[in-house]
Amino acid sequence: MTYGARLSNSFQGEWELYVVTDRMSLDWPEHSFGRTGPVPTVQERVDALAQLGYVLADGAVWEWQECSTGVMDRVELLASVDVQRKDGAA
Repeated sequence: MTYGARLSNSFQGEWELYVVTDRMSLDWPEHSFGRTGPVPTVQERVDALAQLGYVLADGAVWEWQECSTGVMDRVELLASVDVQRKDGAA
């Protein structure tokens, strides 16, 4: 089974990564990088996912989106990738 991992800026502007495990809940595994810049590297993201118990799904690549906030022409970045549990469990 695959899940969607997301990398985004928190309300405080710090980078955070979370795994959407259940669309009915907002209590998802998450990791804060504790900084506003620079963008976490691919290796930092992979390490954070591993700490949460996940790995990239076979052939998965990070996809980036720009999301307009409507506030002073500010744009937020959102990255997503498919992941699976490290042990392969559903």
